[in-house]
Amino acid sequence: MLPSHLWYVSYGSNMSRRRLGCYLAGGQPPGSMRTYVGARDRTMPTRDHAVTLPGSLYFAGESRTWGGGVAFYDHDSPGETAGRAYLLTIGQFVDVANQEMHRPADPDDPLEEVLLTGLPGERHQAGPGHYETLVRVGEHEGLPMLTFTAPHGMHAVPHTAPRPAYLAMLAEGLREAHEWDEERIEGYFAARALRDQPIV
Repeated sequence: MLPSHLWYVSYGSNMSRRRLGCYLAGGQPPGSMRTYVGARDRTMPTRDHAVTLPGSLYFAGESRTWGGGVAFYDHDSPGETAGRAYLLTIGQFVDVANQEMHRPADPDDPLEEVLLTGLPGERHQAGPGHYETLVRVGEHEGLPMLTFTAPHGMHAVPHTAPRPAYLAMLAEGLREAHEWDEERIEGYFAARALRDQPIV
């Protein structure tokens, strides 16, 4: 029997459970300029756990939701990235990915079929967009752990500073999943933010 669930690993604002809830149930996160329609299946995940991924977190681009840079994950660069894995249905994962790319939920999305039959290899590019490259980052309890990120690595694009509201969502997730204190969170951000630009 093919699996119906997977572990969605977030390393950005979706580490916050209430932020992820806006992708699933609909709503507007605090500090965001966007309201989300939600997923076809609005059930919140019943299980999640903290993870530490091999690879580097970096901030780039200009978010239409938050302003400023947003988090991306480079699986191939040295480092460690804190994350949170949520148990989602494959359909929920696809709907979260579509909303990241400002697209409506589509029951005929070919990505859903790809995931139902098994991701071919460790990486799959569903499109050219910033969050359309899927990376398999491991396995837990017999189910794949997947995240999505940009098709390029961290050295291929200029880095941009994230806005405080966006970082507040990441910080909320780090407190919830990893139980980090403020000092550790600030150090984590400082080590991954631009050295030549302040976080504004």
